[in-house]
Amino acid sequence: MTALPDGVARHDFDGTTSIATRGHPEYGEATDGEWRRWDPNRSKLGAMLALGMDTGLENGQKTLYLGAAAGTTVSHVADFGGPTYAVEFAPRPARDLLDVADHRENLFPLLKDARKPETYAHVVEPVDVVVQDVATRGQARVAALNRRFLDGDGRLLAAVKARSEDVTADPEAVFADVVAELEEHYEVLETEPLDPYHDDHLGVVARPLE
Repeated sequence: MTALPDGVARHDFDGTTSIATRGHPEYGEATDGEWRRWDPNRSKLGAMLALGMDTGLENGQKTLYLGAAAGTTVSHVADFGGPTYAVEFAPRPARDLLDVADHRENLFPLLKDARKPETYAHVVEPVDVVVQDVATRGQARVAALNRRFLDGDGRLLAAVKARSEDVTADPEAVFADVVAELEEHYEVLETEPLDPYHDDHLGVVARPLE
């Protein structure tokens, strides 16, 4: 199984082994001392790690997180990462995200639209990782627009939601179309369905084309 980044570990919680980070609990997750369970059923990136995908994540990396919602996953990323920019468009979850950031001085919430990176380009520095978890049509386009922030050997870690692209289409066909569009801007390194944690989702690891 692919090694986990420093700061992420497999930890026992009352007889159940799960990936975990050290930090302030945020969403009712199980805890054991300073460790908090990273629930892969509530986190697509957590599912990618639990499934053994080679995400390339490392301790201290700069991250741009697209679709941060209320901060469930990005809280774990900030636990072991460096500066973490969290983009969320909806005001209600963004308020919860602000509460999460209160406990993490390296987490910077941005009430912005991931489809309009020019609105936060003046704030976000070049990053090592773009994590994308957006429930919108045109997910490959969002990844293409935000490629500008990635260092040359950076990574895109995307959770592609088939139902957000087309609720009536076969998910496998949707995934093929999205990956093909991604390949216009990225070298796709790995793909993996996120079953059994998230139905009709595809995990993608990619790096920008030169």
